[in-house]
Amino acid sequence: MVVVPEFLIRRIYQKGSLKKLDNGAEIGLKNVLGPGFISGFNYVKINDVVYNPEAVRFITNGQEIAGTDVSEENPIAFRLGQVGTLIMSGRSGVVEGTNKIVIEVMNPEAGVVRLTVDDNV
Repeated sequence: MVVVPEFLIRRIYQKGSLKKLDNGAEIGLKNVLGPGFISGFNYVKINDVVYNPEAVRFITNGQEIAGTDVSEENPIAFRLGQVGTLIMSGRSGVVEGTNKIVIEVMNPEAGVVRLTVDDNV
């Protein structure tokens, strides 16, 4: 199993991309590490609000993919330089000021990959 240090994983998050939506939140990602795959969305957490795969959509390369549609059998290729937007629907966990964001996904080589960052609105 490949282990990717969290300080490298944090580089994927686009600082300043956190947006509060009327019905949820949005964040931006950019793969600056190398080619990889996302084989599942476990959750996205903004402050105390948890968004399960049913509430997550990933938009990349002009395609919108529901979090529940991503699996080992149906992974998302996330190539070097590729950008994506995660949109979470439901109650917004975004507050004015500093927000703690945790994104947990699955990767075929590394298993659980967790990204933890702070961002301001």
